[in-house]
Amino acid sequence: MIRKLRIKLILASMLSLLLVLAVIFGAVGVLNYKKIVTDADSILTILEENDGSFPIGRHPGDGQFITDAPPKETHRFSPELPYESRYFSVFLTQDGAVLSVNTGKIAAVDTETAVEYAQAVFNTGNSQGFIGDYRYTAYDAETETHIIFLDYGREMSSFRTFLFTSIGVCILGLLAVLLLLIFLSGRIVKPFSENYEKQKHFITDAGHELKTPLTIIDADAEVLAMDIGENEWLSDIQTQTKRLAELTNSLILLSRMEEQPQTEKIEFPLSDLLEEAVETFQTLARARGKTLCSHIQPMLSMTGDEKLIRQLVAILLDNAVKDSDDGGYIEFSLKKQKTTIYLSVFNTAESISRESLSHLFDRFYRADKSRNSKTGGYGLGLSIASAIVHAHKGKITASTQNGKSLLIVAAFPS
Repeated sequence: MIRKLRIKLILASMLSLLLVLAVIFGAVGVLNYKKIVTDADSILTILEENDGSFPIGRHPGDGQFITDAPPKETHRFSPELPYESRYFSVFLTQDGAVLSVNTGKIAAVDTETAVEYAQAVFNTGNSQGFIGDYRYTAYDAETETHIIFLDYGREMSSFRTFLFTSIGVCILGLLAVLLLLIFLSGRIVKPFSENYEKQKHFITDAGHELKTPLTIIDADAEVLAMDIGENEWLSDIQTQTKRLAELTNSLILLSRMEEQPQTEKIEFPLSDLLEEAVETFQTLARARGKTLCSHIQPMLSMTGDEKLIRQLVAILLDNAVKDSDDGGYIEFSLKKQKTTIYLSVFNTAESISRESLSHLFDRFYRADKSRNSKTGGYGLGLSIASAIVHAHKGKITASTQNGKSLLIVAAFPS
């Protein structure tokens, strides 16, 4: 239990940190990319206004780029922008035929490559976008289609470097935090671990201490019954002593099971054991006017603690017989699928709420307190069943289809 709590703490912390880092670096990356696109489109706007070239202009000291022709908007760039930018343009007809190519402002692209890029953009029909590391804009001018490409490889390379660096930093940060959590989580859960261990020891020690006086009380009641004869008070003492002894034994067993001791596990004939166990409950079910059916796959064997598995089946069948409705139907099945053995118990019921399913395996939980008070029980049976299943590296679940039935399935690795 403590180990699971520690694992959950580490996983929750790591997932929270991963989410925070993803949001932070994701937001920074998106904003960075948008700025790159915005700057590239602004430069392409200047080139579009001047049919694929920078205008001869002037620039004041504040870096504002001003054209002599009336511009659509004022752009603020470095005065060195016309000399730093690498671009080329292709003019096409409305049918896609090449009219002219201008590659004078770029050395990395020849005429043939420029035409290939232009044809690819023309076929997509997009007015803006990226092709490789080139940002382009396409627009119609009278009977022609002009496509201008701006080399933004340096900026895109910087963006990719930032992206990969961010991922690397996130991974290293997560690993560092994981190591710290592994080291610190032990100290965080240590108080809970100590309290839990004290609680288990207290239950075990108290249970053993209670056994002796309970045995003495029961023996004294039997002696008194022989001396003065049976009466309702002695009978009540013996009944309640027996109930208290059963509760004590259940608590001790549950405490031991949760410690998950290394019990001796041997291979035994599971099918034969379950057929025998079901047969012992047939009489009880018929006596209460209920139907018990079984579907047990023959010749199945299992490696585990035979005594505990027998107790598991007894708990599940006893609960099904007690909790099923009057004239109810109970079905017990055993089957193997691939590498998993499934043991299931189904029973009809007057009412089962879906909210109670998650608490069925909790200690002292009773889905129907009034019914359990009539049939006996302390709400420990399914807790013990869960502990037995987990001790065999299995998984146990409870479900209902319509709130009028209960299906408990225990799955064991074979």
